Amino acid sequence: MKRFERILFYLGSQKRKIVLYIAFNLLSVLFSLVSLAMLAPFLQLLFGKEKLVNTKPVWEYSANGVLTYLKFILSDLIRNYGVNSALAAIALIIVLAIFLKNAFTYLSYWVLAPIRNYIMSKLRSDLYAKILALPIGYFTEQKKGDIISRMSNDVNEIEWSVIGTLEGLIRDPLTILIILTWLIIISPVLSLFLLVLLPVTGFLIGRLSRSLKKQSTESQEELGVLMSILDETLTGLRIIKAFNAEKIVASKFLATNTSLNILRNKMAFRRDLASPMSEFMGVLVLSTILWVGGRMVLGHHNGLEADGFITYIVFFTQIISPAKSLSTSFYNAQRGSSAIQRIEEVLKATELVADKKNALPISQFNHAIEFKNVSFHYEGIEILKNINLKIEKGKTIALVGASGAGKSTLVDLIPRFHDVTAGELLIDGMNIKDCSLFSVRKLMGIVTQEPILFNETIANNITLGTENASTEAIENAAAVANALSFIQMKEQGFNTNIGDRGTKLSGGEKQRITIARAVLKNPPILILDEATSSLDTESERLVQDAIYNMMKNRTSIVIAHRLSTIRNADEIIVLHKGEISERGTHESLIALNGIYKKLVDMQEVK
Repeated sequence: MKRFERILFYLGSQKRKIVLYIAFNLLSVLFSLVSLAMLAPFLQLLFGKEKLVNTKPVWEYSANGVLTYLKFILSDLIRNYGVNSALAAIALIIVLAIFLKNAFTYLSYWVLAPIRNYIMSKLRSDLYAKILALPIGYFTEQKKGDIISRMSNDVNEIEWSVIGTLEGLIRDPLTILIILTWLIIISPVLSLFLLVLLPVTGFLIGRLSRSLKKQSTESQEELGVLMSILDETLTGLRIIKAFNAEKIVASKFLATNTSLNILRNKMAFRRDLASPMSEFMGVLVLSTILWVGGRMVLGHHNGLEADGFITYIVFFTQIISPAKSLSTSFYNAQRGSSAIQRIEEVLKATELVADKKNALPISQFNHAIEFKNVSFHYEGIEILKNINLKIEKGKTIALVGASGAGKSTLVDLIPRFHDVTAGELLIDGMNIKDCSLFSVRKLMGIVTQEPILFNETIANNITLGTENASTEAIENAAAVANALSFIQMKEQGFNTNIGDRGTKLSGGEKQRITIARAVLKNPPILILDEATSSLDTESERLVQDAIYNMMKNRTSIVIAHRLSTIRNADEIIVLHKGEISERGTHESLIALNGIYKKLVDMQEVK
C-alpha cells in the first residue's frame, strides 16, 4: 500500500466524492441482488409449487425470516388481486430493480470520472513542477528520453493500470463483502469453508503476480532507453546520414525494441493468466461448497434446507465475476506500481538548490559580485578550488582557459544553477544563498553558446520571462540585437513560428533572437558564453556588434573561446584545473608570458 501513498494522498481531497461513489456502488450491488434467481421461491409460490402463507409471520432478522415475510406479502397479493396481478408485480420489481441498479452504476461512474482525471492531472502537474525545480546537474545524469518516458509512458501506465482499475478495486471488494454477509446469514457453517478457501486462493494468485512488478520495471526502463535512442536519432539525423550510420543506430534501436517486446509478452502472459486462474479457483471452491452443502442438505444437518442451499449457491456464483475482476485489477495494480516507483524517483529527488524558508528578495545590483574562497565539488570530484574574485558593477570580466578548466561551472554558480560547496558567493555583500532564486535570476541575462529557442513565434521567444512587454519594446530589443531587419523580412514578422529549436532560422539569426531576449529583460548583469564561436564571418560580425550594444552600461561576465573578442575586458581571469592561475588585462598577461600567452599564440597560429 505504501507504493500508492501519493495516489492515496491525492484522494484525500476527494473524500466527499469517494463517499458518494461507495454509496452509489452499494446501492447498485443491493439492487443487482434482486434478480430472477432471488425471486425463484416467489415464482414457486405463484405457480402453486408451494402453499400460500396465510398467517402473518413474526419479523426475524435472517434470510429465512425476510423470505417468509415477503412470501406472506405475495400470498396476500394473490388472494386479494389474483395471480396475474402478482405476476405483474414480480415483473415490475425485476424491471425496477435492474433500472435502479444501472442508474446507480452510471452515477458511480459519473462521480468516479472527475476523481480519476483529477489524480492524473495533479500527478502530471507535480511531476512537471518538480522537473522545473530540479537543479541542472540532475539532468546531466539522466537520459532526456528516459525523463520524457516517465512523464508520458509511465504516467499513462498509471492511468490505465492503477487509476483505470480504481473502480474495480473499490466496487468488487464491496460486492464480495455484501454477498459474503448474505451467505453467512443463510448458512454460517457452510460459510466457514469459504473463509478458509478464499484466502488460500487469494494467496496463490498473489504469489503468481509478484514477479509482474519486476518485469514491469524492466519494461519501463527499456522503454526509456528506446525513447532516448529516438531523441538522439532526431537530434543527430544529419550526422547519422552523413556518416552512413543508419544501420548502426537501427540495429541499436532494433535490439532494444526486441528486448522490450519479449518483456511485454512475458507480462501479458502473466496478466492474462489472472482471469482464467481466478475463475478456475472460483469453480474449485464452488465444487467444494456443492459437495459439503449437498451432504448437509441430504443429511439434514445444521438446519440447511434445499431451497436455502440453492439460494446459497446462486449467491455464491455472484462472487465469481467480481473476484475475476478483482484479480485482474490486482495484477494491473502490480504492473502500475513499477511506473509509480519510477515517477516517485523524480518527485522525491533532492532539490540541491532551493530557497531558504526566509529567503530575502534582492531587487537591485549596486556594487559587486564577490567569490570568497569558493570551492565546488560534484560527485566527489573537485571542479573549482579556492576561487577569490570580485566583479565590480559596470566592469567586464572575461574567463579563459582550456576545456574542463571550470569556466562554465564558475559562471553557473552566479545564477545558482549550482550552489557552492565551500566559501561564499556574495551579491552586494549578501550571501546569494540567503536571497530568493527568483530575485537573483531576475538580475541576470544569459546568452549561451548554443541558442536555446522554443517552437513558438519570434515575439514569444523574445518575451520569454518578460511579462506585458509592449510591441515597441520588443522592436527596440530586436534593433539592439541587429535582428530587426531580418525579422521584418519574414512574411509574418514577429508572429513567424521558428520551428522546433529554431530550425527555420540560420545560426546567426537564432543567436540574435537570444540576444534580443536578454536585451528586453534589461538586466544589470550579463552572462555570456561567447556566442560567435560557431558562426560564419558575416554572422559573427552582426552578433558581435549586437553583444557590444547589449554590454553597454552593464556588468558582464564573458566565457571567451575566441580570445580576440576579449582584448578590451577590464580583467581577464585565466582558469587552470579549477584554480585561478593568472589574472590581469590583455597586455599584462601577454607580458607575463604564461598560460594566457600560450593560448593566444595557439589561436594566432590557427
